[in-house]
Amino acid sequence: MKNPPNTLMLPILLLVVAIAAFAAAIKLTDDQARAAQVKLTAQQKQLKEAQSRVQKSGTEKEMIVRYLPDYRKLDALGFVGEERRIQWLDALRNANQKGAMFGINYDITAQQAYPHAAAFSPGQINVRQSVMKLRFPMLHEDDLPVFLQNLAEQNAGVFIIDQCTVRRAGAP
Repeated sequence: MKNPPNTLMLPILLLVVAIAAFAAAIKLTDDQARAAQVKLTAQQKQLKEAQSRVQKSGTEKEMIVRYLPDYRKLDALGFVGEERRIQWLDALRNANQKGAMFGINYDITAQQAYPHAAAFSPGQINVRQSVMKLRFPMLHEDDLPVFLQNLAEQNAGVFIIDQCTVRRAGAP
């Protein structure tokens, strides 16, 4: 008769190996399922972000289509966009010639924040200005409104008169 523990040794060893292989397969499958779940979550997040961007771009497109004509009008007036200093200087020269003035001296400051921008709630838009000081001789006080009208007709940009001083020539 054979020794019973020796006869069972091979089947027990095969059973342990099978259980270990089965446990390893379960562990590997579980790890792959978790990795797939993490990947799925990341892909779903990317999909939601992409859908949000598409929706936002549609809203932005609607805003652009809605406000583009007004923006173009403001751009044509020189109210938005790049500063047009050369056009301003040409407009000054033309207004001077059209009004038969005697020359203009000017000083232009660097662009700076417009101090009264909060009054019209521009949102995230940075409203800026360049301050220009003009000095020119006049024969008559009516030369000033004529000059300003000639300047406005040049459509070189938007300007606001902040202050004005008129002095008589030869006066102290």
